[in-house]
Amino acid sequence: MDRALLIGGEDVPAADGRTTEDRNPHTGQVIAHVAAAGPADVTRAVDAAASAFPGWSEAPPAHRRKILNRAGDLLEERAADAAALMASETGGTLGWSMFNVGLASSMLREAAALTTLPIGEVLAGDNPDALSLAIRQPAGVVAAFAPWNAPLILGARAIAAPLAAGNTVVVKASEDAPLACALFLADLLRDAGLAPGVLNVITNDPADAAAVAETLISDPRVRRVNFTGSTRVGRRIGELAAHHLKPAVLELGGKNAVLVLDDADLEYAVNAVAFGAYLNSGQICMSADRVLVHRAVADEFAARLAEKAKGLPSGDPADPHTVIGPLINPAAAGRVAGLVDEAAAQGARILAGGGTPTGAHYPATVVAGVTPSMRIHTEELFGPVCTVLTVADEDEAVSVANDSPYGLTAGILTRDLARGLRVARRLRTGIAHVNDQSVDDDPTAPFGGVGESGYGRFGGRAGVEAFTDLRWITLQQRPKQFPF
Repeated sequence: MDRALLIGGEDVPAADGRTTEDRNPHTGQVIAHVAAAGPADVTRAVDAAASAFPGWSEAPPAHRRKILNRAGDLLEERAADAAALMASETGGTLGWSMFNVGLASSMLREAAALTTLPIGEVLAGDNPDALSLAIRQPAGVVAAFAPWNAPLILGARAIAAPLAAGNTVVVKASEDAPLACALFLADLLRDAGLAPGVLNVITNDPADAAAVAETLISDPRVRRVNFTGSTRVGRRIGELAAHHLKPAVLELGGKNAVLVLDDADLEYAVNAVAFGAYLNSGQICMSADRVLVHRAVADEFAARLAEKAKGLPSGDPADPHTVIGPLINPAAAGRVAGLVDEAAAQGARILAGGGTPTGAHYPATVVAGVTPSMRIHTEELFGPVCTVLTVADEDEAVSVANDSPYGLTAGILTRDLARGLRVARRLRTGIAHVNDQSVDDDPTAPFGGVGESGYGRFGGRAGVEAFTDLRWITLQQRPKQFPF
């Protein structure tokens, strides 16, 4: 399979004709060659987006709504194709892939609903002879960076709200999933009737990522930036956006904690934590890296979780029974194994999993006896590993949870919802779920973190506001009297 860039509604090769490989993480085989864009291609894409902006921004909301709703329908109709693509390109299991289809479809439809949000308000003002208005308008061209780990969800999130608000978009697709996170969705929107140039897709070789990103963000016609990915790369994206005085929405890494309080239902807690830690082999920004368990139930919880982890089916992501598929590549599996091995050498106990990776595969792993001096305690894992830490009480659980530069999401497992809410309000995270684990998303909710987990919010009204300019406009109804 060969895929070109999408610029101005046309499938076009890179200006210099180069391509790059897209590999299956389970087999290592090349599944596609995609165009390897350079700076000149980025400028072509922004040209197309800028040319399409007047028409799209002035289109009736009903027109934008119809296209986004149709794209959501098409994604559901092509769910089997989407799942097969995710399995081959990212190693996504069937359950994870179908979850991506469902949530991404909902995101497109929620964006369609947002096209008719009120665009402003009448202000009271101090001038009785003037009508004072606050009006939201599309910002312009949006640069979107879509990641590989939840390609349909995060690809849709990167483009849906900007399009709904009347912006045009240039997506820089992830080098590890250019088909699923951008081109597949762009095909849906094109088939749904999106006009040429409103959405453009750039794919590139990893060696050219920095040059492509810098060219895109520095173009003066790009007025907003959104990025989902690692904190390391997000920091650089934020620096570039700030240098060019462009607002950015950055959804970055996490070191998420699930707090298991002494009154938690342990069976429910084990199942919840296993889901939060091992879904998509732990390759989710919201994954449960740390489980903070009250000492009264810690030993029993750890034993039950280890038994659960040992029984999770692993292997070929195309097998519908597989729960633990491969990581995105062998290097990622090796990095995770290194963190576990290093912790074990420093005294941590491996209760389940561990060992040497097989290619990109690594088993569901539970590690106890972790101390703050270990890298596994502080670094984002992004693999099928969770650490179980014993805490003396609720106050210590909150203190340990907050002892991280990250602040994305958290779960609090307790039978007492009022108690859970009190704990949630003490956590320094953008998101917290009471009587649930850390992994959740809803297209109507403001999604994002604090600290090194980023800033800005996707989702709902907050998402639309992130991609519009708020303007003050007055209509002077009677001539003013000027002092000179």
